[in-house]
Amino acid sequence: MTTVGEIYQSIDRFAPFRTAMDFDNCGLQAGSGETEVQTALLSLDITPDVVREAAERGAQLIVSHHPVIFHPLRSLRPGTPAYLLVRHGIAAICAHTNLDLADGGVNTSLAKRLGLKNVKPLAVDGPSGLPSALEGETDRTYGPREFAEFVKRSLGCDGLFYADGGRKIGRVGLCGGAGSEFVPDAAARGCQAFVTGEAKHHELIDAENRGVTLVAAGHFYTENVVIGPLAERLGRAFPAVKFLRAERSHCPAHYL
Repeated sequence: MTTVGEIYQSIDRFAPFRTAMDFDNCGLQAGSGETEVQTALLSLDITPDVVREAAERGAQLIVSHHPVIFHPLRSLRPGTPAYLLVRHGIAAICAHTNLDLADGGVNTSLAKRLGLKNVKPLAVDGPSGLPSALEGETDRTYGPREFAEFVKRSLGCDGLFYADGGRKIGRVGLCGGAGSEFVPDAAARGCQAFVTGEAKHHELIDAENRGVTLVAAGHFYTENVVIGPLAERLGRAFPAVKFLRAERSHCPAHYL
């Protein structure tokens, strides 16, 4: 018998929940650690559709990256994810910034998906001492547009946007999700490109001025890369449990 608590402890061993950033809310957010698990659904987000899918597929647990409860709840309304979890008796473990920082987490999965070599920390989270952004070498030299097209293919993006740094690219910094704050670090370390999920107008201008091709490939696509490796890791640890990837997990942004 495998319990929710045992799966929580397995995640905690390689992505300790104590390393989560101080603004974060992660861990066991719904249900009991004593609940027996035969099927678990993995998803980047816990949306109403994902909870309904979990119920339809007979899952006792959802493991997600983004917290289902981030801000304090002031009400529990029908149709909301938290309400549906309680209604269907489904537990939820949310591994957020602790999974971003972990070896085998979001950033290392993104670096692997992009085929980077000689990967090492680009910036370090002070409280935990873990890498908050990474850098590595590409398999060959790219032009700015060519590199953006490579990122789009590698992540399966519907679309992305980028600032052209005007230089050939052989060294890349990255941070999944919202990580454009690390562009100055990437420039200082000699990276010609930086890959993340989101970028504001002034950050694109700054990257361009620094000669860094800043690729904003979407929050979903730069973080969803961790779900497959996480399912495989948990499947090896608990072979009697079915770890399924949520089919209704999707990028909410649409491109024209």
